[in-house]
Amino acid sequence: MNIQYKAHPWHGISPGDNTPEVVTAFIEIVPSDTVKYEIDKETGYLKIDRPQKFSNTVPTLYGFIPQTYCADRVAEYAALKSGRTVVKGDGDPLDICVLSERNVTHGDILLQAIPIGGFRLLDGGEADDKIIAVMKGDEFYRQWSDVSDCPESYINRLRHYFLTYKHLPSEKNSCEITNVYGREEAHEVIRRAMDDYQSRFIAE
Repeated sequence: MNIQYKAHPWHGISPGDNTPEVVTAFIEIVPSDTVKYEIDKETGYLKIDRPQKFSNTVPTLYGFIPQTYCADRVAEYAALKSGRTVVKGDGDPLDICVLSERNVTHGDILLQAIPIGGFRLLDGGEADDKIIAVMKGDEFYRQWSDVSDCPESYINRLRHYFLTYKHLPSEKNSCEITNVYGREEAHEVIRRAMDDYQSRFIAE
């Protein structure tokens, strides 16, 4: 009997043939989700990480780029560009926010995305970059080719989410966004995350 298995979203799916200009994104959560889903690294299935705290919900499609890993090369670049001490990467695949005019009702899907920039986020001193992208072929957002095309209010909404999505008001916030960067830096972060993945999982 021919048995076929589902590919692991992190390890079994290509990041794309035209990276970093166009990347494959695996979407974990969408704006209508009231709980935060994330990939289970061992099985590749989505799991519930936690309920979204208070009214804080993700403002875009959110997931990661397969076969990427935030480790030494990503941390080195974050330190270079931010001027901060960055101990290491966060040890996860590279996160991506994907803007789309159309309503996507659930995660656990793949799409093609065009990176236009990103946030250099440090979480407890670890590099935890968030790539900002637009869905390939989106009728509205395809007009944006760089993060500088985005209205400041939109960037501020994303910034607020990532600075508050893990924390209760009584807790000290360990997250800091040191830079909002454009397309070229986003491409470099993606290349470095792909190199970190190769070093961690392929070269062994």
